[in-house]
Amino acid sequence: MNEFEWLRQTRALREPVSPRRDLWSGIEAALDTVDTGANSPVARRPLRQPQNWLIAASFVGLSLFAGSLAVHLRDRTLANATTTTTAEASRWRPNDPRLAGAAVELDAASMELKQAMEQAPNSPALQRLLYRTQKQQSQLRQMEHQAG
Repeated sequence: MNEFEWLRQTRALREPVSPRRDLWSGIEAALDTVDTGANSPVARRPLRQPQNWLIAASFVGLSLFAGSLAVHLRDRTLANATTTTTAEASRWRPNDPRLAGAAVELDAASMELKQAMEQAPNSPALQRLLYRTQKQQSQLRQMEHQAG
């Protein structure tokens, strides 16, 4: 077989071919003979339709999850607001405006270090930084007291 015959045969594959006999009559006869009794595979297999109760149960589950998540986040926000209010009330505010800026910075650093300590309570580096920050705050208070 040479290349030209091979190309001719591959082009012939593109043309539609009709079957030797009518296939639809056989398909229709096979469908008519299917047993629709209780033992037939068609009767045993349930139709794939969504069940209303399954959709409702999944909706209820998702609603409960979303509600519990919202309550949890709200409680956390309220706890953070209470902590912030308590921390703001206990903050030291010097009368000297030159020292006030430093006091605000040291308070912010102290709060951030305390939050980081909640995540890693055994971190020696965070403990050293918190100790230094508290030491600087006490030095600032002494400076204000000396300045009078």
